Amino acid sequence: MALMVALGNLASLLAAGNVPVKDEKIAIFSDELNHASIIDGIRLAERQRSVEFFVYKHCDMSHLRALLSNCKMKKKVVVTDSLFSMDGDFAPMLELVELRRKHNLLLVIDDAHGTFVCGNSGGGVAEEFECERDVDICIGTLSKAAGCHGGFIACSKRWKQLIQSRGRSFIFSTATPVPIAAAGHAAVIVAKRETWRRRELWNRVEDFRALTGIAISSPIISLIVGSEEKALKASRELLKSGFHVTAIRPPTVPPNSCRLRIALSAAHTTDDLRKLTSALSSYINFQDTGGTSLHIHSKL
Repeated sequence: MALMVALGNLASLLAAGNVPVKDEKIAIFSDELNHASIIDGIRLAERQRSVEFFVYKHCDMSHLRALLSNCKMKKKVVVTDSLFSMDGDFAPMLELVELRRKHNLLLVIDDAHGTFVCGNSGGGVAEEFECERDVDICIGTLSKAAGCHGGFIACSKRWKQLIQSRGRSFIFSTATPVPIAAAGHAAVIVAKRETWRRRELWNRVEDFRALTGIAISSPIISLIVGSEEKALKASRELLKSGFHVTAIRPPTVPPNSCRLRIALSAAHTTDDLRKLTSALSSYINFQDTGGTSLHIHSKL
């Protein structure tokens, strides 16, 4: 990771970096399951009439490859979550890096769920896949693993200067309070030194996989139950058993894909996972285990 700049959202980045020269627009390619902050950032840039927006199927590199090949615009940006917040799956980083080199595009990742969670030193998904030098801009948050609030951009000095001079929501926002910046800095030190925290977190991922037989790939686990009624009922029943498992409903997810979202942490124990999976089995029959976004049938 290079320089970190306090920035709350992706909108400033896209609006700042996509100012057209001689009416030349920028093509932005976005994964269809990208976080709302990415979508809002692109919409802001669209309002400036500086970009054209293309959506590719979730993690579908064949579709992205075709869109890139058919695009006649010279300036291209691919933006994606690194670890997707709802399905808990990883972006195909190495394939994205390959496309970056082939098409000379700008690769931007939102590492909100990867920061301090992935990589030997907690550097995130790019560190995990050993491609940090191939990611042009990394947006992250301090509101998750860091335990603070606010956000950052890791980028080159040149990008830093551009964002500082053109990023409206950076320029016209109150600076991050010193205690928050200090807490964020302390979180970086803890993440680097106390590697046991990441080890424990990924041990819990292994525990859940072993206890359920579900092929999860990250600490974010989505169990798709279908209707809003089923998801809410399952969430209420689990709360009675001592487990706060949020029911995710529209507009966060499409209709009839409501889900129970489990977020594991280093504070959880193997015994916690045993009790959780036991409680889940009282309400849910696990079936489709072929992916990270799991379809289940409710007993409710």
